[in-house]
Amino acid sequence: MKKILVTGGTVFVSKYIAEYYIKAGNEVYVLNRNHHPQPKGAVLIEGDRHDPGDKLKGYTFDAVLDVTAYTGEDVEQLLDALGEFKDYILISSSAVYPEYLSQPFTEEQETGANKYWGAYGTGKIDAEKALLKQVPSAYVFRPPYLYGPGNNVYREAFVFECAEKDRKFYLPRKGEMKLQFFHVMDLCRCIDSVLEKHPENHIFNVGNEDTVSIREWVNLCYEAAGKKPEFAEVYLDVNPREYFSFHDYEYRLDVEKQRSLISNTLSLQEGLEESYLWYQGHKEEVNKKDYIRYLDEKFGSTLPE
Repeated sequence: MKKILVTGGTVFVSKYIAEYYIKAGNEVYVLNRNHHPQPKGAVLIEGDRHDPGDKLKGYTFDAVLDVTAYTGEDVEQLLDALGEFKDYILISSSAVYPEYLSQPFTEEQETGANKYWGAYGTGKIDAEKALLKQVPSAYVFRPPYLYGPGNNVYREAFVFECAEKDRKFYLPRKGEMKLQFFHVMDLCRCIDSVLEKHPENHIFNVGNEDTVSIREWVNLCYEAAGKKPEFAEVYLDVNPREYFSFHDYEYRLDVEKQRSLISNTLSLQEGLEESYLWYQGHKEEVNKKDYIRYLDEKFGSTLPE
């Protein structure tokens, strides 16, 4: 049994991680402002990570799993507030790689501003640098798009909604752009492996080895909902972000080093089936955007709701 601190713990990735380690029999603490329901079985340390005071000083943790650091200052403030800890893992992002680098991105390549991700990406770069400067033994994970049960981001949930309403699905152009995903359970498995093995590498790209086209991904989402999509292709000079869940930006991570942590990943089909089961009972938890309204205003309601 390990004593683990998870930053956040109430929304998607941090909540899933907290629940995963609780189910595994660990003593899990979550640091948040107590604005949302807490994971069952977690010990709440109520506070703001930006101003934690001395609330963490009396604790000793086997692992700090930092899911909610978005800037270097976030990391520095948490490190200043912590007492003793053994391992520190930062969930960073693939957004740290500039879009102009050769692909697939490898951990050895430079990091830098990415025009699609903006301040989110540069903030994650600063968080990584701040952590590794003060804690060289820490680990950093750089995932692509995370998905799975609990995802409150309007990605697969948008497609599930379209499927349930028997809507035609509008693809940016032919829907050939490739996407790379990673299930939150596989992220937890990678964390398990690092905590057990303490590998020599300290920065890992993590993600499914295979990418999938937008069209293929939408097909899998509809299939998970028991439906089959009818597609329309959009070639107008319209930003796809007005009606679709992803930037018009194709990239791929090299996840070869991940093989030293886990030998396989959950299939996208199985992962989306899990996601849909969760979505059916938690629709109110998804942060919806106005994609459907935009589509109806731009193209008309093509199929009955």
